[in-house]
Amino acid sequence: MTTRLYEHPIFLEHVTPAGHPERIDRIRALNVALGHPHFSGLDRKDAPQANEDAVTLAHPEEHLFSVMRQIPEEEGEINQIEADTYASPKSLQAALTAIGGAMAAVDDVMTGVADNAFLAARPPGHHAEKAKAMGFCFFNTVAIAARHAQRVHGVERVAIVDWDVHHGNGTQDIFWDDPSVLFCSTHQMPLYPGSGARDETGVKNNIVNAPLSPNVGSDHFREAFKSRVLTALNDFSPDLILISAGFDAHHRDPLAQINLVGEDFDWATGRLMEVADRFAHNRVVSLLEGGYDLEGLAESAGLHILRLMKG
Repeated sequence: MTTRLYEHPIFLEHVTPAGHPERIDRIRALNVALGHPHFSGLDRKDAPQANEDAVTLAHPEEHLFSVMRQIPEEEGEINQIEADTYASPKSLQAALTAIGGAMAAVDDVMTGVADNAFLAARPPGHHAEKAKAMGFCFFNTVAIAARHAQRVHGVERVAIVDWDVHHGNGTQDIFWDDPSVLFCSTHQMPLYPGSGARDETGVKNNIVNAPLSPNVGSDHFREAFKSRVLTALNDFSPDLILISAGFDAHHRDPLAQINLVGEDFDWATGRLMEVADRFAHNRVVSLLEGGYDLEGLAESAGLHILRLMKG
């Protein structure tokens, strides 16, 4: 089993204000964890930077221009582009490199260069709606990766599984009326951004939400994952599985109240790999989304990546 890791120093140059949870230290903590000998078998590559027009695979051109206009030019300057979303001079380059890494990872699994891949990037993407940056996100990286798989590789059925503790409202918005993409999400509710009810199903039941009440733990998560997500995936029989891999449902995370442990992410990864083995020639691409406690992030992402490597 070949697992490719896409990373890049530019992800350390997207700067947010002091005290902001989506901070540079998240990548540093992940880098420390991935320095362990357990990860020596990873095929590590620098993520390529995507062209700006890649953004328009999932967003109107005006959204791209709107974000570009708000990127500051002066070193040390930070612009607030939405309530909780900030840009520094290298933020656009970081976001385009995240997109480039996601597209390259799709290319790798579709051509057999790798069985699966993980993108260790920031800023995250799943809150970015068609025409709105929000929730620390400028562009919806996983949605762009899905469109790239369809346009370039002719993938007919893409499944996106989002286990970030916050609902992937942006991904849902982009694929609401597109039955070629199945979007499945487990998330805490109520919680930011307020979407993700079970009755939000898309035009062709291609949206599957599994909201979790605050303060539940592994049992509730695994039951929701089995009954809602895995059932939908088996019915859909995807050609490719993309994971919005947020690790903020970990019990240590400060932004939510779901009490998962690292082994839950290992378990969920294994279940998705079984689906990929059945339907998708093992093709799985995972993209880092949230996870704001550094220890919880390092533990959970490390176990997730190890599971990808084990096959």
